[in-house]
Amino acid sequence: MEYIWAPWRVEYIRGEKPEGCIFCELPAEGSDEKNYILYRGRKNFVIMNRYPYNPGHIMVASYRHIATPEDFTREELTEHYEIVQKSLKALRLAFNPQGFNIGMNLGKVSGAGIDDHLHTHIVPRWQGDNNFMPLLANTKVISESMDSVYKNLKSKF
Repeated sequence: MEYIWAPWRVEYIRGEKPEGCIFCELPAEGSDEKNYILYRGRKNFVIMNRYPYNPGHIMVASYRHIATPEDFTREELTEHYEIVQKSLKALRLAFNPQGFNIGMNLGKVSGAGIDDHLHTHIVPRWQGDNNFMPLLANTKVISESMDSVYKNLKSKF
């Protein structure tokens, strides 16, 4: 059995959680660069994960506060997955990853950090992106700053 370890995320897990819902509040602020919002559709948007597994870890979320895919309207669902496609294209142009992990964590027991607002994670992957640092030094090396990733990706949307 293989395990994916992400000990650097403990900062988020143990840290103080903001009041309210970031997927509702951050788009409403209108400060896209500050909040790392990369793209806005009519029903969904793309935001960078502040606690990424890899550079370019992004999330597609609906503007409407819903918890499961069954709650999507047909229009929301269609646009959500169109934006997933658009995001894959942007990530390929920006970073040329060799693969992706894409998925949703539905419910607290699935590992969802935010379990009441549906979002799809897209994590670019490269051969060897898991190295000895997390195991030996309890440290994850993220090779590019959030601001640099934002500027690079934003231009690809």
